Amino acid sequence: MEPFRIPATQITAAWVEREYNNRELVPEHGAFFERWERDSRFVRETLPGRLDLAYGPHVRHRIDLFPAAGSDRLLVFFHGGYWRGLDKSMFAWLAPGWVAEGVSVAFVNYRLCPEVSIVDIVDDAIAALNWIAANASTEGAGAGRIVVAGHSAGGHLVGALFAAAPDRIAFDTSRIAGGVPISGVFDFSPLPHFSGNADLRLDAASARALDLHGRRTTIGAPLAVAVGGAESGEFIRQSRLLADRWAPQVESLHILPGLHHFSVLEALAERGQPLHTAALELF
Repeated sequence: MEPFRIPATQITAAWVEREYNNRELVPEHGAFFERWERDSRFVRETLPGRLDLAYGPHVRHRIDLFPAAGSDRLLVFFHGGYWRGLDKSMFAWLAPGWVAEGVSVAFVNYRLCPEVSIVDIVDDAIAALNWIAANASTEGAGAGRIVVAGHSAGGHLVGALFAAAPDRIAFDTSRIAGGVPISGVFDFSPLPHFSGNADLRLDAASARALDLHGRRTTIGAPLAVAVGGAESGEFIRQSRLLADRWAPQVESLHILPGLHHFSVLEALAERGQPLHTAALELF
């Protein structure tokens, strides 16, 4: 069997649900959401930033930007939520440590399924990155060196940006210093069998069209791929698959011991953690 791929006979609805339902796998996920919202509310009230900057006409075409004065380094973050939930406002807690390091941070919202498709969400990610590259400096944040990071669905969006058609990117991609997809999905073949597919509306063909593991990157910056060591076997496989297929551009694969699908974000936030260090070194 091909490394890091799964046989089609193994993909049953029950198996996919066990592997991909992260809220069931982490019963205490609600406590993480509550803490993220509480801490992010404090950050949004106390850390100087530009909130709800519009990059498009939809109410979710919005960006929160926290500038680091005098810096040309910018971390762009795409949140998770299975392309159908959550909000950028929940993740501002990630910003203070990065701003203290001299790195501005932008948090991106995008439209959600089932109002739109995942293909439309990829379009939003491209539009947001183009807007940030063109406008961040007028909002007080340099963007000469950009690292694009994302968690879960956002991890997929990082990969999709790195594989986007070159004519879709409206700026010199040498400004992109790296990518950090965290706990992403890059092989969509199991998702038509997932309960969340009621919103995603994938069939075999549309899932295959979203796959990234067989595509070539069009942005040549290095990537640091990460996943929690306590995540499901499938989420670990997904990151291993991308690291294998996009080598040597994937410079490091971090399987972070003891971290599950929600706690893994702490490794990006905390100075001294291997993932934080790897992301910082991309600049």
